[in-house]
Order: sequence, then C-alpha cells, then structure tokens
Amino acid sequence: MQPPIDRRSVDLSAYPDLVMIMLGFRMKGWRGVLAMRRIGAGLAEIARHEPEGLLAHEGMMFSLTHFGFRQYWRDLEALERFTRSEPHADWWRRVRELSAGAGFWHETYHARGGVEALYVAMPDPVGLQRFAPERRPVGPFMSARARIQGAPAG
Repeated sequence: MQPPIDRRSVDLSAYPDLVMIMLGFRMKGWRGVLAMRRIGAGLAEIARHEPEGLLAHEGMMFSLTHFGFRQYWRDLEALERFTRSEPHADWWRRVRELSAGAGFWHETYHARGGVEALYVAMPDPVGLQRFAPERRPVGPFMSARARIQGAPAG
C-alpha cells in the first residue's frame, strides 16, 4: 500500500501585491566567471541582510554555466527601492562591462496581473523570450514598472 500524498498549498491573502521575480545569469566565457564573482558577492550580502520587503530568495542552477534566482517581494515598491540601492544599482551601472562575459535576464510576475521581462546579452532565447514577440525596452517601455503595467506599443 502506498502512503498518502502530502498535498499542501499556501494562503496568500496577506500578500495581495506579491511580486515574484526570476533572475538568470549565463556565463559566455571566462570573463563571465569574473562577472559572476562580482554579482555573487552582492547576492551573498542580500542573503545576509535581506532588503526590506524581500520575503524569500532562492538559488537555482539551470546548467553548469546558467544560474538563476527566484525572489518574492511584498510589493513592487519594495522591489523598486531595492533596484535603486546597492548592490543592484552598481550592477546596472556596470552592465556593459559585466555583459562582456555573461548574459542576464529577469522576468517579473505581479499577483494583481502584469508580467515584464528584460534580457541583456543573452546568447539564446530563454523563458518568455522563447515564444513572445520581442519588444525593445525604449521610451515609455524603458522601466520595469511601465513594462509590468503594459505600456502601449510604440
């Protein structure tokens, strides 16, 4: 006789503005190892001192050269505050340097609806990019908030 399956779920009623973000990092060569070291130090700091509004942070490994992270944030405002602070702000200031050896991507899902994605220097399509038509992040579509709220195509 097989044991019963232990099925569980969660009550998200206390998190009506929950935001889940999936982040990925794909090394394209040895310079990617250096980029990963820089980003890894920032991620370790986040794990030690969770930013306000970060509910959970989990690491994943897609392949030997492709790492990912899933984060749950209380709301979009908390996520935006984090993206404007260190270490995240430093990563975006250095995106050209870091992307010389690595590709980056993120996909953000909002509990109230709306999804946005950004891919930088990825050698091959990943995630939503594998089936959704491309849209350049320019003009009003430059910010994650505008993308998640569905800025009109321009």
